[in-house]
Amino acid sequence: MVILIKAAQLLLSLSILVILHEFGHFLFAKLFHCRVEKFYLFFDPWFSLFKTQRGETEYGVGWLPLGGYVKISGMIDESMDKEQMKQPPQPWEFRSKPTWQRLLIMIGGVLFNLILALALYSMILFVWGDEYLPTQNAKYGIVVSDTGREIGLRNGDKILSVDGKIVESFTKIVPTIVLDGAQTIEVQRDSQKLTLQVKKEIIPKLLTDRNILSLRVPFSCKIIAFAKQSPARDAGMELGDEILSVDSTKFKFYDQFVDKLALSKDSDVTVQFIRKGVNLTKKIRIGSAGLIGIQRAYDLEGVFEYKTIKYSLLESIPAGIAKGYRAVGDYLKQFKLLFSPKTKAYESLGGFIAIGNIFPGVWDWESFWNLTAFLSIILAVMNILPIPALDGGHVLFLLYEIVTRRKPSDKFLEYAQIAGMVLLFSLLIYANGNDILKLFR
Repeated sequence: MVILIKAAQLLLSLSILVILHEFGHFLFAKLFHCRVEKFYLFFDPWFSLFKTQRGETEYGVGWLPLGGYVKISGMIDESMDKEQMKQPPQPWEFRSKPTWQRLLIMIGGVLFNLILALALYSMILFVWGDEYLPTQNAKYGIVVSDTGREIGLRNGDKILSVDGKIVESFTKIVPTIVLDGAQTIEVQRDSQKLTLQVKKEIIPKLLTDRNILSLRVPFSCKIIAFAKQSPARDAGMELGDEILSVDSTKFKFYDQFVDKLALSKDSDVTVQFIRKGVNLTKKIRIGSAGLIGIQRAYDLEGVFEYKTIKYSLLESIPAGIAKGYRAVGDYLKQFKLLFSPKTKAYESLGGFIAIGNIFPGVWDWESFWNLTAFLSIILAVMNILPIPALDGGHVLFLLYEIVTRRKPSDKFLEYAQIAGMVLLFSLLIYANGNDILKLFR
């Protein structure tokens, strides 16, 4: 069910983004009296799932969910309609229009994606506001992974600043470290203040480790589900049991319980727990993974003091624009890391599985619209790249035409389109191949 919910959210989000992107091209083409032959959601090689003719345009839904397209007469695009291009130019064709009009038609999709993102961010702030956990309110400190320990962080540390600057939101700490290339992290450990150095060599691990640091939470362990392989269930524990201690050791924080199990792997432990008000014990054999195969109830309501900023309709618009601007900046920083061999960010490049996994396993409209807004920004940035077959490739050649007053030949544009499509399909195969390899690791 979780997979279906994620897939449904991904499909709906991509459909919205593709339709709005292509509508941007469509609107400017119609505005400048270009003939639009097709408007398709998803690609339709060999056949389409649905199509209907309205005026001069065929509207349809393809079966290949890799994007969408509008086919504008007299334009060299992914349709590679060479026969049309051999005919004399007609007034309603793309190639017959002034350069500035062709330029606006090509940036129309990117423009609409940016407008959509800003509108969604404004709507989200108006409806839900901006809720976050201030870093200073992470009162129990952090829990860190092995990567965090390499930096010098320890469980219970409290983050004071990154490169001498206070990070207001707890969830922004890791992105700030990675995207801004932070060199130092200032922490409070017990009564001591320490400055930890972030070495560049650790960046590749920071990009792939999703659990670098998380909130430290008080110990609470009521069983609500078992894993497929569960030593706890095999020992006779039941749903609803609430663990109190292990080998008579009580815990103040949940990470202490996890560490105790990890240290007890391949050995027997005695677990004390409550079942329906009765104190019981069970001996459990801990496997080599250092786990007992349970899922616990996890409710942080009332544990931490979150901050919520509410916006009126008028306030939400500039705030949404500012949020969109920051999102564009953050994505450009991520993109920069992708081309840096030292970070090895290309190894974490993902395809549709990776994108689908960013959606929650339950339907949450706030998360859905937030992710759709960010994906809209990604689509805008990716499409404006100066790669043939992308909008940015067409824009590059149009800018060349404006500067030199010479139009590239149709034959050159055809070859460039083919080269761009080969490059894009190679990237698509690589990204989705990464997803598949991760499933088997």
